[in-house]
Amino acid sequence: MSMKRSIYLSSLAFLLVAFVSMWPALRAADNPSDSKEVSDLLSEAKTEALQLKDDASTMESFTLSNMNWQSHSAKAQEIKEHVNNLGKTVAKLNQARGSASSWQQTAIDRVNPILRELAANVQATIEHLNKDRTHPLQTTEHKDYLKANAELSTRIATLVSDFVDYGETKAKFEQLSQRLEVSDR
Repeated sequence: MSMKRSIYLSSLAFLLVAFVSMWPALRAADNPSDSKEVSDLLSEAKTEALQLKDDASTMESFTLSNMNWQSHSAKAQEIKEHVNNLGKTVAKLNQARGSASSWQQTAIDRVNPILRELAANVQATIEHLNKDRTHPLQTTEHKDYLKANAELSTRIATLVSDFVDYGETKAKFEQLSQRLEVSDR
């Protein structure tokens, strides 16, 4: 083997060893640790979104029965309260976004448009109920509002739940990785 090639391979090996040994620090710099505050808020949002999903699904099932206008209106107000509570939590998430890790920022960014669409649809449902108190429950428009509320609330509940599950799994993986690194020493 030529002297030049030997020096080249030695240099390459040195750089490779240096890179591998610096990899954990490089990853940490590119991927800041998760924010506990954001993780807690996402868990709170998950609970609220699941309650919202249940109520929206229940209200959609009202179309299969002869529920009166007042029952629809009361459930719509309950759903509106869930949307408002979720909105308050998402507002806190937006404020904490700067301290969030990249996956947490992605979660926040994906929740916002679905929540806005859901809030607008719930408001339209309430306005529709208030506009026609005599026969709003039999209209296709009313059934479409309820279906959209159920679908949007399911989407947001699934999205937030998946991100919370990801965060919990990621934390477990990191904990196990640290235990393995300690045992290697």
